[in-house]
Amino acid sequence: MNVRVGDIIKLENNQFVAADLLLLSSSEPHGLCYIETAELDGETNMKVRQSVSVTSELGDPNNLAQFNGEVVCEPPNNKLDRFRGMLYWREKKYTLTNQNMLLRGCVLRNTEACYGLVIFAGPDTKLMQNSGRTKFKRTSIDRLMNTLVLWIFAFLVCMGIVLAVGNAVWEREVGTLFQHYLPWDPSVNGFLFSAVRTFWSYVIILNTVVPISLYVSVEVIRLGHSYFINWDQLMFCSKCNTAAEARTTTLSEELGQVEYIFSDKTGTLTQNIMSFKKCSINGHSYGEVADPLGPQPKRLDFTPFNLLADPDFCFYDDTLLESVKVGDSHTQEFFRLLSLCHTIMSEEKSEGELVYKAQSPDESALVTAARNFGFVFRSRTLGTITTTEMGRTVTYTLLAILDFNNARKRMSVIVRNPEGRIRLYCKGADTVLLQRLRPCKQDLINITSDHLNEYAADGLRTLALAYRDLTEEQWEMWSESHQCADKEEDLLSAAYEQIEQDMTLLGGTAIEDKLQEGVPETIALLSLANIKTWIVTGDKQETAVNIGYSCKMLTDDMTQVFIISGHSVQRVKQELRRAREQMIALSQTKDGEREEVVEGCGEVCFMKFKGAGKQSQCPPSNRMDNISGDFALIINGHSLAHALEADMEEEFITTACACKAVICCRVTPLQKAQVVELVKKYKRAVTLAIGDGANDVSMIKSAHIGVGISGQEGIQAVLASDYSFSQFRFLQRLLLDVPDQRSLEYPKLYEPGQFNLLFNKKEFFICIAQGIYTSVVLFFVPYAILANASQSNGEPLTDYQTFAVTTATALVIVVSVQISLDTGFWTIFNHVFVWGSLGCYFTIMFAVHSQTLFSSFPNHFHFVGSAQSTLLQPVVWLTIALATVICIVPVLAFRFLKLDLKPQLSDTIRHTQLMCEKKRRPAGGRLASTWRSAGSVSEGRLGARGGSRRSGYAFAHQEGFGELITSGKNMRLSSLALASFASRHSSSWIDTLRRKKHAHTPPSASGECTPALSHSSSVLGCSQEAPTEVETVQDSRMIPTTSTSVEASEDLREGAVSTGSPSVAEKTAQKE
Repeated sequence: MNVRVGDIIKLENNQFVAADLLLLSSSEPHGLCYIETAELDGETNMKVRQSVSVTSELGDPNNLAQFNGEVVCEPPNNKLDRFRGMLYWREKKYTLTNQNMLLRGCVLRNTEACYGLVIFAGPDTKLMQNSGRTKFKRTSIDRLMNTLVLWIFAFLVCMGIVLAVGNAVWEREVGTLFQHYLPWDPSVNGFLFSAVRTFWSYVIILNTVVPISLYVSVEVIRLGHSYFINWDQLMFCSKCNTAAEARTTTLSEELGQVEYIFSDKTGTLTQNIMSFKKCSINGHSYGEVADPLGPQPKRLDFTPFNLLADPDFCFYDDTLLESVKVGDSHTQEFFRLLSLCHTIMSEEKSEGELVYKAQSPDESALVTAARNFGFVFRSRTLGTITTTEMGRTVTYTLLAILDFNNARKRMSVIVRNPEGRIRLYCKGADTVLLQRLRPCKQDLINITSDHLNEYAADGLRTLALAYRDLTEEQWEMWSESHQCADKEEDLLSAAYEQIEQDMTLLGGTAIEDKLQEGVPETIALLSLANIKTWIVTGDKQETAVNIGYSCKMLTDDMTQVFIISGHSVQRVKQELRRAREQMIALSQTKDGEREEVVEGCGEVCFMKFKGAGKQSQCPPSNRMDNISGDFALIINGHSLAHALEADMEEEFITTACACKAVICCRVTPLQKAQVVELVKKYKRAVTLAIGDGANDVSMIKSAHIGVGISGQEGIQAVLASDYSFSQFRFLQRLLLDVPDQRSLEYPKLYEPGQFNLLFNKKEFFICIAQGIYTSVVLFFVPYAILANASQSNGEPLTDYQTFAVTTATALVIVVSVQISLDTGFWTIFNHVFVWGSLGCYFTIMFAVHSQTLFSSFPNHFHFVGSAQSTLLQPVVWLTIALATVICIVPVLAFRFLKLDLKPQLSDTIRHTQLMCEKKRRPAGGRLASTWRSAGSVSEGRLGARGGSRRSGYAFAHQEGFGELITSGKNMRLSSLALASFASRHSSSWIDTLRRKKHAHTPPSASGECTPALSHSSSVLGCSQEAPTEVETVQDSRMIPTTSTSVEASEDLREGAVSTGSPSVAEKTAQKE
């Protein structure tokens, strides 16, 4: 479909956005629509966009055909979170922001239809601006072979020049004396011309020195590897019917040289599925406790108990269901909180068929859990929440929503039940909520903290739940102070702090962000092969860190986890240098070395070392390469932007590469590619990038090897990749490219490829030296023996053809023996080609010297019977055997000495395999024992828990939905109901967010890694009665035009201009 700038297109629910669109109208109230931006930033939680007020009513195609507005905006750029433009229509102008835009790659969700004006299309879209350029990828072997071939060719030219000069000198000094007997050819008129002809003659004669066949051999091997990858049944996913695919045949050898893996999170490591796993209620822990070796617990059936239960909900602990049934007050209040404290919208298509429209998958999982345990959220209006509690319909008056944001790490609702009791329900991170509890019941707090710590150690995402009863006087007093705050940041924050105090703890929840199968084991196995894995994601820090613990990249036993969250270049530099100083100090302390640390400009100099009596100093990079300890680095997107600047690159890469695990959060697609390029630039290591969405395309293109996951975010990553499959765990089979059982048992076998120990310049020149030695032996040994040898009838064996047959036969045998010695794993193919080549040689040689070919081509095959007569002579075979022994014995001696004095890991493993051949264990036994022996990173650690407490808080939620709900803008109400909105809610919630975004907020003094963001809430009436004030909705107030935007509009006229043509027919955007 040819989408052009200025077209008006229609999008329907669950369709991909095909271009960068200005939202004109939608089927939702007030021009709202919901989108999923997983292709852009990896987040699966929904986001909301709103059209400009004056275009929100253009839902009819006839009205859209009359739209002739003009959009003046900034030029195409890669800023996903920013858009500046002006809409000129009907002699008025309206400010456009990113909240009015639908970017290419987004998916329309929970919205029946919407219409948009194409602003950018094709390569001008923000998604494509972040994609980067496609680069031709060459392997290190290709570059090395090219260099070596150039050297060999230069050597060939030098040989030709030397021989040509010798020819010229001889022809000038001596050759002229032989002109009567050996005259020059008619074309040769002097010794210089003879030298030039001699040069090219030797170049042609010696051209076999240049190993052109090496390129052909390498390409054939690569092609075979690609077919083996495609045919690998163990890399086939039966669930999605997808096989592994090698989309290129030029990168196979680099699969054995990878040092750094850069992985996306959502859809690559995880399944994009949230499930309610465990909970702690009044000091009791409930949830799945499954023994992997024992019988699996039975899944609970909620249907007999609750007809409104979600049939897809899974839970296995029946004691929690029994606690609800017997009417335990704490348990029921726990699920009552989950059914009320959220921003979900509900749609009941038919009786009992509920569809939840959740802004985040976390909230959906929590509300679904409450639904199955008898507390069903049914619907909400502007001022009420209706639930079904244990079969009884209850309507609560919604008094206020204290909205969630990343700084508060919690959200609250204040409701009045039918009996008139006012209660505040709060859920949030345990690190902030436990500080706001009543001082009594310390035992309950400690027990719940222990439970949450256990859940966090299991990689679950935790929230703490609490409530507070309010008197009518307390509510009215707080409501007045809140209204006086009037959306001022400081005043709002103080109001929230005032009411969210002296709460009573109910318990905590644990949600599993399900990993793909085998992710922790794969990362652990790759780490044993000295491969470092970095998570590079657009998701928020808490969720990324939680996944890091789930997949065992981060553990509680790590020496230190450093968080870089500075908002300026200087601050980021200080944090990076402080992290390096602590790494070195902790490393030296751990090794038991004494040191004197001198701090100056962030550098650390070691003056004294254990056992050393003199001062020494080494570059920072060398010291960082030698540190010991398990360190991790977590950096946010705004800090990474500063770290990627030219004068900060080395600071960042030195610190990051010294860590065992690195997690980059809130990064743009372009930043993902920049991180990969940075490692390639400074570490000169082979990199692999793996992802499943369009936001990973630039990273996949930048890495030496790009792997696409055919997941839930489309196939753009697959189309841009070099290799593709459906599961992250297949990465271990793709990389550990030796016999699978041995590679899984001994991942350290991978290291020689990382350090280029098997093919490098040193090995090449060793082969050159061995080749020269072999050539000398194969020429002079037969020459010396045959010079005085004779046949059985007394005839001499000094003819050229006998010498040629003897030398050629010795050469083929020596090469075959050498290949046999180099072969460590014999198959039927090895035997066929090695011994078959010998058979082919003798067959062809006898055919060339046969009477048949001589009869057909007497001028070409005139050495009839030479091969047969030569090989019938015992002295010839003795010569061949002697030459073979002289060529092979030094090689065998060197290998035996090396095996005895300096064995490699592969030699040790091969010896172990041979010794255990008679005592071979059952299939899988060795693998299991190896995992047990490596328990520090695999089986023993998957359930391990450190002694330190760590919050498992992670909540994929977005600020602003509380005010969106309480303002009523996302509810399908009649015009009469809309007229009853209070005038104090007429300001757009998006205006509020935009205003807060530009407000200056200082960094949090508490040292939290996330910056302090704005707060938003909305308060409804103080009683159950409907508000009496009437609001007149003014479109001009939806997105106000400020003086700044007006002045900026003049500058924007230099940018791109989009005009909606009234004659353009409606187009339907199709999924790309």
